[in-house]
Amino acid sequence: MTTNRREILPVPPASVIRKLTVMGNLMITAKQNGATHERIGTIETVTIDDGWLVCGGASHNSRIDPTVITSVIIDRTSVVQDKVYPRIDFCRDDEVLFSVVGFAGIEPFDAALAEFGPGEALQEEPKEPRAKRDEATLDDLGAVPLQAALEAGTTVTIGFWRKGFEQEWTGVIESVKPSMGFINVMRPDFHLHLLGGAVAGWNEGAALDADGKPTGLWLARQDGPALP
Repeated sequence: MTTNRREILPVPPASVIRKLTVMGNLMITAKQNGATHERIGTIETVTIDDGWLVCGGASHNSRIDPTVITSVIIDRTSVVQDKVYPRIDFCRDDEVLFSVVGFAGIEPFDAALAEFGPGEALQEEPKEPRAKRDEATLDDLGAVPLQAALEAGTTVTIGFWRKGFEQEWTGVIESVKPSMGFINVMRPDFHLHLLGGAVAGWNEGAALDADGKPTGLWLARQDGPALP
């Protein structure tokens, strides 16, 4: 089958999402208001819950409303040390709602999508230079409850919400590291990258922006008193 390096796939989003279980190791990533929330591992199941598709497994816990997805874009242009990291962008109008990145290479990715045939070719996007950012610190308000959870050694859930997409991770934070302008929590099955200055405060676990509105990022302690 002939494939395009970048293409729009005229297939119902739910049909593509159901194919994720046979693509091997994947990252589901979404970003909003300075927070990037990523789950990494094999998607074991895709089920339906009240019209939402649920990607589940030991390393995944995502809920997707397929009715808000208006286009599916396949991108095979990312190559690192001769290995292709293909991506599916699930878009709502002109913005990416969430993306799925293949860590197992191009072969299982293309095999999973083969039955849909090639899509409509799109121009490749230019590679933009990395923006300069002020370095984040552990004094950042976004880092405060993450650092408290680290010091307490408690189990927490870090959740992410935006219209049409929800994702959670539950576990023990092992490190909180400022780097490249972000506050980073890194686990084998989960990454959080929180832009320094993006959080102006917290209210009952919900991260707030400078206007006092929820950003979509939230944090809950699974035992003991609430985090600051």
